[in-house]
Amino acid sequence: MDVGQDLGSFRSVARGLLARGVPPEQVLFEEARRRQASLLETESVADVAPGPSLSVPSAFLELAERVACHRSPERWALLYRVLWRLTHGERRLLEVVSDADVYRLTSLEKAVQRDAHKMKAFVRFRRVEREGQEHFVAWHRPDHLIVPYVAPFFARRFPSMRWSILTPDACVHWDLERLTFGEGVPRSEAPEGDALEELWSAYYVSTFNPARLNVRAMRAEMPKKHWATLPEARLIPELVRKAPERTASMVAPRLEPSEASRFLPASRELPALAAAARGCRACPLHERASQTVFGEGPAPAEVMLVGEQPGDTEDREGRPFLGPAGQLLDEVLERVGLRREALYVTNAVKHFGWTGEEKQRLHAKPGRREVLACKAWLEAEVAAVRPRMIVCLGATAAQAFLGPGFRINLSRGQVFETPWAKAWMATFHPSALLRMPDERSRAEARAHFEEDLRRVVDTLRALPA
Repeated sequence: MDVGQDLGSFRSVARGLLARGVPPEQVLFEEARRRQASLLETESVADVAPGPSLSVPSAFLELAERVACHRSPERWALLYRVLWRLTHGERRLLEVVSDADVYRLTSLEKAVQRDAHKMKAFVRFRRVEREGQEHFVAWHRPDHLIVPYVAPFFARRFPSMRWSILTPDACVHWDLERLTFGEGVPRSEAPEGDALEELWSAYYVSTFNPARLNVRAMRAEMPKKHWATLPEARLIPELVRKAPERTASMVAPRLEPSEASRFLPASRELPALAAAARGCRACPLHERASQTVFGEGPAPAEVMLVGEQPGDTEDREGRPFLGPAGQLLDEVLERVGLRREALYVTNAVKHFGWTGEEKQRLHAKPGRREVLACKAWLEAEVAAVRPRMIVCLGATAAQAFLGPGFRINLSRGQVFETPWAKAWMATFHPSALLRMPDERSRAEARAHFEEDLRRVVDTLRALPA
């Protein structure tokens, strides 16, 4: 049976079917045309029921309005099937969330709601002149047929300006009094830009917070398909690239206090610091660790390597990076031309955190509390070593400097200028390479790790003396 793409057409068809007692399995719905019509001009789905004694739950009416906007052709058959069940003994059907029809109906509704949210968020108007009057035009590509559904929002939001929203499916226009709808148009019909875009771009940059950057969430909330119509989209790659550097400049002046500060000695030379650190009780890790594992190397040093925390071998021997991860680090350092004895090597946390039994101590990643507690030692080491470049091995070490928002997978291998050193970079921790699930992954990660350490050599050569 033919049905249009709007709720009104479905209402008319469904009303006749219900009146004749036609069950859903005997009906095949086909869309007769490809055009969005205004939902504002349709009657309620409740009118399909014959006779005054028949009613439909209000929850279904609200669902139907949104589901009708979905692009899936199955929506009409699904709506009629649920409507039939509601009017034939299953009055409380919509409360059964595990029901297959109800689950599918709510899934379509959620997709429409998400699409409507994105349209409200991503429509950007451009100013144009029409017949001597100011007019604002936007182009948007929704996933579903939501223009009539969302249009009243824009009429309420911008009641005092004339505007048009163009989409491939339908267009809507506001003339300060009423909404009118028309056929869809291609992207080429929309204006490319206006003088306000530079102002908006400057505002976007000023409000962008690099410390709270989450690229995965950004991509989920702002799909790339919408970037073509967003003036701020051209700024995003550069803002993401510079986020760690900007975060460093934001974090440095207001570092959180460290519990270890009260254990610092009067002398800030490395031997005095190492001796004082042996008595540190700033966090509970000292209770199970065999000893403090302080950094080692010359001061000053061109490069300071910062890892996460000592491992089992380091805890027993009292020196950093001696276990399997340290052996891998030494091997790659030699390959790229860096001598370990010329580097200062340390960890963000100075005690080994572990779980399990004494015979088999398992590494336990330090939490933010332990990292902050140990920060005073790390800062004192930086001040004593005065490195030209700091290389953080792993996310924990990087976050000790830049905060918990730093992500290795986004900024690995990038070099920044920071308050702690002229050059700062983060890369994988060697232990992460050893934990890779297969040989191919290990080889790929090792290649990236070696590439990053070669970049350290190149960066040192480029730094002014």
